[in-house]
Amino acid sequence: MRFSTTLLLTAVPLAAYAAPLRMTKRQVAAIDVTVLQFANTLEQLESQFYAAGLSKFQDSDFEAAGFGVSSVAIQQITNIQSDEATHASVLEEELTALGQNPNSTCSFNFDSALTDVATMAATARVVENLGVMAYLGAASLLTDPQLLEAAGSILTVEARHQTILNVLSGSGTAIPSAFDLALTPSEVLAVASPFFSGSCDLGIPANPTLTVTNTGTISQGTSLTFSSTAINSSVDTSTLSCQMMIGGNPFSISLPYNQCVVPNTVNGPVAIYVTSDDNPLQSNVVNRASANNILAGPTVAFIDAQPETLGQMVRSSGTGTAAASSSTQTISPDVAASIISAQGTPSASGAAATDTSAASATDSASAAASTSNSVNDSSDPSAPFRDDFTGLAPGGAINVVGWSNIPSN
Repeated sequence: MRFSTTLLLTAVPLAAYAAPLRMTKRQVAAIDVTVLQFANTLEQLESQFYAAGLSKFQDSDFEAAGFGVSSVAIQQITNIQSDEATHASVLEEELTALGQNPNSTCSFNFDSALTDVATMAATARVVENLGVMAYLGAASLLTDPQLLEAAGSILTVEARHQTILNVLSGSGTAIPSAFDLALTPSEVLAVASPFFSGSCDLGIPANPTLTVTNTGTISQGTSLTFSSTAINSSVDTSTLSCQMMIGGNPFSISLPYNQCVVPNTVNGPVAIYVTSDDNPLQSNVVNRASANNILAGPTVAFIDAQPETLGQMVRSSGTGTAAASSSTQTISPDVAASIISAQGTPSASGAAATDTSAASATDSASAAASTSNSVNDSSDPSAPFRDDFTGLAPGGAINVVGWSNIPSN
């Protein structure tokens, strides 16, 4: 009996296409099993983190964090959580198929990361970027081509999540670099271990955790201070260095420990280490795996030096008052064009721009500045528009260069 290709395809269960991994029970290298178990734990961490945040916070909490349209953030975070749960479920199935125990022995505590939506959103960027770094770093460890392909298919989705969260930050660059960073499993655990509740034995030693003790936003020019169990009173900090690793650099930026100032060239995620000497770390994770001068870290920080219009349209830096605006703000084409095209690096003067600076703009811009939804001086490229601008009308519409009827809820 002959069957058409179409008939054969329809006979295949759709679930077979639900994930890249559908392996029969077979022998794989021990390192491959370790990587799968490690990835499964990270996926569970991510999934449970987002689920806890979505369960705890309401629309009003997102509005208070600056999301004029709370459903934008909630929808995206819900989608991300669903992806992470799917990743964890598939990894568990594959561990079972390989005759391994799929149940993670690790439990998590997110209390300090879920104090409010702003803290959750900031932590989400670190958690998601950690996923990207972990999968990228594990690629060189996998020996099974099928597992490598499957891990790659998850990595690309994690990177998309990272871009969305950069936009939702309201202050970050959607794609801050042409290259991502890779971390070794021990380095990943240095970042992830503060989320573990109790012991979590993955068969991989964790680097000592490094914490940045500065309060407030870390930006270019910030002098960083640290704490770590590895940096105690017996350690001569004058001999230590801080190392900053950024995407695309072949080596880390090495600075004296007590003069660890964020350079003005850094934008986006940075992995920060403390080392016992000033020898730069190699960006290549295979070469860095043999480094013997890492004392603590890394920790991951985001340096948001180049905020973009898209993120600022999604989220303001206010406390929700912008979302409650009851007036329509239609701005002139010239000023609107400056909003769309401005991509300059923000400066202290731009961040502190006032209605006085707005008054020096064109007459139309000055008229727009007369309301709470005012626009900054278009001649100042570092301040494309005020954080409290939403343009929301009673009917929920916005008018910017022909864009209209964008619902507010």
